[in-house]
Amino acid sequence: MSGVTPDVVSIVDDDESVRLATVLLVASLGLDAVSFPSAEAFLASSALEQACCVIMDVNMPSMNGLELQAALSQRRPHLPVIFITAFPSEEIEQRARDGGAICFLIKPFKSDVLVNCIRAALDAGARSAGTE
Repeated sequence: MSGVTPDVVSIVDDDESVRLATVLLVASLGLDAVSFPSAEAFLASSALEQACCVIMDVNMPSMNGLELQAALSQRRPHLPVIFITAFPSEEIEQRARDGGAICFLIKPFKSDVLVNCIRAALDAGARSAGTE
């Protein structure tokens, strides 16, 4: 597998409690998780190349989730993305989905819903890896 750690889920959210809860949920699935308090911290990390999917907040200071999604589309165009937000809007959701988001979840959401989204993201990532 060419030295890449499989199944590393990256979590990008400025809310520490959301990051911690999400890391614990991902770990309960037997997957590795790394978390970042900002889009910039994630983009500057080696986790960008190791990620099998990214769970990200829409509203973050400085660079928001949609801007991060746009940056990822340039650097890792087939990386599956899951959005979470406490401030939903139809326009933002449409932009996220147009950009290829696997899921768009509104906080608070049930953990099993996020688990299903993670599984869908991993399936999508596996499919795109098989076609490259």
